[in-house]
Amino acid sequence: AEVVDLRQHRVGRVRDLIVVMSDPFPRVTGVVLKNNPRVRSIDWGVVRSWDNKELSLKVEAQDLQPHTRTDTELWLSRQVLDKQIVDMDGRRVVRVNDLQLSQVDGSMLLVGVDIGSRGLMRRIGLEGLGRRVIASLGRDWPHKLISWEAVDPVKSDVNSVKLRIAHTKLAKLHPADIAEIVHELSPDDRSAVFAALDDEKAADTLEEIQDEQMQASILERLDVERASDILEAMSPDEAADLLADLPKERAQQLLQKMEEDEAEDVEELLAYRGDTAGGLMTTEYVGVLHTLTAAQAIDRLRELEPDAESVYYVYVVDEEEHLLGVLSLRDLIVAKPETPIRDFMIKNVIAVRVDAGPREVAEVTSKYNLLAVPVVDEHNRLQGIVTVDDVMERVMPARAGLRRRRIF
Repeated sequence: AEVVDLRQHRVGRVRDLIVVMSDPFPRVTGVVLKNNPRVRSIDWGVVRSWDNKELSLKVEAQDLQPHTRTDTELWLSRQVLDKQIVDMDGRRVVRVNDLQLSQVDGSMLLVGVDIGSRGLMRRIGLEGLGRRVIASLGRDWPHKLISWEAVDPVKSDVNSVKLRIAHTKLAKLHPADIAEIVHELSPDDRSAVFAALDDEKAADTLEEIQDEQMQASILERLDVERASDILEAMSPDEAADLLADLPKERAQQLLQKMEEDEAEDVEELLAYRGDTAGGLMTTEYVGVLHTLTAAQAIDRLRELEPDAESVYYVYVVDEEEHLLGVLSLRDLIVAKPETPIRDFMIKNVIAVRVDAGPREVAEVTSKYNLLAVPVVDEHNRLQGIVTVDDVMERVMPARAGLRRRRIF
């Protein structure tokens, strides 16, 4: 569209619109001009009216002042149009063919996007022709509009401030849904999404991605500080598996940046071969001393605040971590508070050695119908646990895509 000033003098042409990423709809704050050597962009506040052919200003050309950009603004044509976005309702990646703007209470808002072929044809001026062709075939040609409230932009060349604002909606999805969306994106855009997620959500999403090469690629593209924070938020076994797929130098850098306790747990797991129980296990398990009562053991659980995945069973150990027994949560809860746990624990614990193969671990979990099996060393000291889903993924690769989704 042509841009004219108050006296109808030509100022230039509209090259792009600038929006601020506000909630629920981005608000137009500026106009990027083409063919104007003096002013590259102007504030939307000086715009009097706008249609497809002309944008009219309230001021004369000589009074125009440059628009001041902020960190939360985007250029619509350059950074949204023809780019990928996430359809939050459909939980899928789509491409923007046209934009839907609307005047609301004196502000111009980006209220939606068109992802259909009709939007593309309208944008290039061929909607009328397309409508006639479709009508001659006796078919409908609906608009495919998505409200901006239901989309999340995905753009890798946007700074972190903008991304934090843009991806707040995406971050509300389940990690498994984010993982599916990330799978459809380019490597740069994957990194952009992960850069905008908090550590916990990024870690959970990374664990849901089944492609090990993709996991490693995402982590390699993040800076060392950020990548190490995500690794710390992951379970030790998942972090160890991921680091094993990275170049040794990069893996060592990340380990050095991690908190000492988390790094030690991961390094301990990396010492085991991947095709052993030691390589499959996680060091996140619930262990309590044999000298405790039922009430004290429950208090200990509250202190530990274990993840849902690691609290299938409560393992009873002595002061040197020798495995003495196992408790179910049910037995622990229904026991009288003052009862010593050694009086009702199961003493003949089914366990595997750290050097046991995946198939042996799978056979043990299947035979005894276990949700997790403890892993011990040659002195019967508890080293970790292997959960049933982890071992099934290893011995039955075809099931890898069926990873159990965490509800909490």
